[in-house]
Amino acid sequence: MNKPPILAVVIPCYNEEEILESTINRLLEVIDELNCSDIISRESFIYLVDDGSTDRTFQIIKNFHEKYPQRVKAISFIKNFGNQKAILAGLLEIRKFNFDCCITIDADLQQDETKISEFIQKYREGNELVYGIKNERNDTSFLKKICAMSFYKLMNILGVKTYANHSEYRLVSKNLIDVLSKYCEHNIFLRGIFQEICNKPAIVYYDVKKRMAGTSKFSLFDLFSLAIQGITSFSTVPLRLVTFTGLLISLLSFLFGFSVIIEKLLHLSLIDVPGWATIVVAICFTGGIQIFCIGIIGEYMGQIFTEVKSRPRYIIETELK
Repeated sequence: MNKPPILAVVIPCYNEEEILESTINRLLEVIDELNCSDIISRESFIYLVDDGSTDRTFQIIKNFHEKYPQRVKAISFIKNFGNQKAILAGLLEIRKFNFDCCITIDADLQQDETKISEFIQKYREGNELVYGIKNERNDTSFLKKICAMSFYKLMNILGVKTYANHSEYRLVSKNLIDVLSKYCEHNIFLRGIFQEICNKPAIVYYDVKKRMAGTSKFSLFDLFSLAIQGITSFSTVPLRLVTFTGLLISLLSFLFGFSVIIEKLLHLSLIDVPGWATIVVAICFTGGIQIFCIGIIGEYMGQIFTEVKSRPRYIIETELK
């Protein structure tokens, strides 16, 4: 690519008034540096998505838009729809503008913004998808490392292909965003979707920085919910495990019932209660059959439950073009 690409930087925001001003200023500096080096086009811009913030986040965004109307654009949601849908909205809404590629980055800039030049270099080499992969941190607790490692391994075992230590810091070409727009599901797990539409991404490694101010709005519960969403969106293995559990219980109940019958015939039972053997066998056997049937029904219901309502994935309240 001989011509510098037009870059759009998408930033999801939720109650980030403490750091957002410095974040926008810093990213504008990075864009200016890349412009001067002829790495990206002077038409490059920042696109912020206010995910239903209740503080001054959107007012700060409006102030920057009024000052730099061509360089800072934004939308705001009527309520909080979550990080994944905020990123998705940013990727889909920038299609209204002229751009070649897009980088998504968190508002706290813990993901190293100085690596943007490396992302662009990978893109200009012909890569349409570039992942930012975090280097190992020495200050991370042992428990957190174990949980993270277990999460990525579990996801891959269940058929959800992901890269360890990859969050939402990535570069995506306009072509891939056009492909992404064809995915209409409501339960969004972007890491899985991008891995599906481009399974050989380029990689840029970066060090995680300390947060400048405030605290992360992405709680442990949000991380857990994201993990569950990723598994249920891309894998039916858990439902199949329910089915196999039902089969196993049915088999064990059959063996247990057979042993109870043998004990009764040989008078080996230590419990002499009339009807006990029949009740135990019936409960175990029917319980196993019920779980087996629920597992089969779940195979179908799990796929359609969250999609059948067809509610909007997000609703825009204000747009700053």
